[in-house]
Amino acid sequence: MIFIAVDDEPIVLSVLTRVLAEAEPSSDIHSFGSARKVLAALEGGLRPDVAFLDIEMFGMNGLELAKHIREVSNKTNIVFVTGYPQYALEAYRLHARGYLLKPVSVKKVRAELEELKSPPLQDYGRIHVQTFGNFEIFADGKPLHFKHSKTKELLAFLIDRRGSAVNTSELCAVLWEQKPDSRSVRSHLRTLIADLNHTLSDAGAEEILIKKRNSFSIDCQQLDCDLYDFLRRETYAVNSYNGEYMSQYSWAEMTLATLEQRE
Repeated sequence: MIFIAVDDEPIVLSVLTRVLAEAEPSSDIHSFGSARKVLAALEGGLRPDVAFLDIEMFGMNGLELAKHIREVSNKTNIVFVTGYPQYALEAYRLHARGYLLKPVSVKKVRAELEELKSPPLQDYGRIHVQTFGNFEIFADGKPLHFKHSKTKELLAFLIDRRGSAVNTSELCAVLWEQKPDSRSVRSHLRTLIADLNHTLSDAGAEEILIKKRNSFSIDCQQLDCDLYDFLRRETYAVNSYNGEYMSQYSWAEMTLATLEQRE
């Protein structure tokens, strides 16, 4: 197999090249310190089987380089190697076949190469949820914005419950843990639910929220979520997990503990 390794930090590039050689001793590895040099090699006829690309590079970054590689060599498998897990969504929208967090290891590279033998992963659906790091939800690649910050937390908690129904009392206790259940708190909750309905409806994703009498849940089949994929041991999700889960919410620590046990 022909590999290209691209990173603008010489020491990091050297380590990546060594790891690739150890992971696949029979490979032909071409190392580059810039996107410009890669493009020149492609013009010269180089057609790699796999491109291991850093994302944060001076000048043209790895995401832009991946687009150019695909234009010239659409059979090249793209594997991003980065220290920034927040790029996972955009990387997979570029049809990347892998996503490795630095520092790379022989074991992780071998796992990625094994994944390349399987059919390409499906693109993300219209709605994608990011729970690793801070919680975010995207519609067609753009983050959704809510009128109230608590609305976002409400949705995050429902996502965390993974389809299990939650009643009004439970939601009030989680969202306002320092306040007793009261008429004003429940009124505030109704405002948040209306905001959630409105925002999801504007995004064409109203089917995500399931409402019954005094019961709320998420239809997990209507969205893609790194948490759900992690629990199914999807490679990209396992690699993008960095020890942080919905960091802005204290109630998420219980799920975080579960994830740590599964690592």
